[in-house]
Amino acid sequence: MSHYLKDKTLVVIGGSSGIGLRVAQQAADIGAQLIIVGRNVERLEAARAELAACGAAVQIYQVDAHDHAALQTLFTDLPNFDHLVSMVGDVNSGGFLVNEIASIRHVIESKFLTNVRIGQLAATKIREGGSLIFTSGTGGRAQDACGSYVGNLGLNALVEGLAVELAPKVRVNAVSPTWTVTPFWRDVPAERVASIKQHFEQVIPLKRTASIDELASAYLFLITNGFITGQNIAVDGGVMLGA
Repeated sequence: MSHYLKDKTLVVIGGSSGIGLRVAQQAADIGAQLIIVGRNVERLEAARAELAACGAAVQIYQVDAHDHAALQTLFTDLPNFDHLVSMVGDVNSGGFLVNEIASIRHVIESKFLTNVRIGQLAATKIREGGSLIFTSGTGGRAQDACGSYVGNLGLNALVEGLAVELAPKVRVNAVSPTWTVTPFWRDVPAERVASIKQHFEQVIPLKRTASIDELASAYLFLITNGFITGQNIAVDGGVMLGA
């Protein structure tokens, strides 16, 4: 398994905290060289220090991936790489009647169109035998999270399309977590986070939410299994089985 990452370069967009950082840590453990991209310079510096303390070779780039001009500059500056993980994608809650058009548009553009652009740009820099792993999602229907739901459908279609367009040179897949306690929710009041967690613990058949390690390991599985492409792996405890 480790030969897929030994001395290979992994780019993680959104890798300065949470699931993305844990993906980087797990990849470093099996020999990967890391490029971490994020919006917040303080978190990037903290991630670099944490990874470097474990002996990992790390470069960091401060970029807001939603700025497509900045995204293009990023890929112009990046060296060629072997694998890329995108954690990019904002979320919303509620259906079409309770959300403003601007909010729905933002989430769809974040989740779908920004990742389309990442895929287009990554195709110019990724080495043969590499992989692209995107982050989709699960755990709700259109009436529960309209922008997220539509964005995820679009992203899943992107994965299928790119998998064919880039084959056999590059594999393309996605991981679909359901709601999980991560630093993504750092700005949400603690009581609200606890309430959401309790809800998902009730509706997930396994009666708990995932750990960050459980989610991160799915990305590593897709990177290191060379015969999987065009797939979307739901790491969601079976939440959609009763939906």
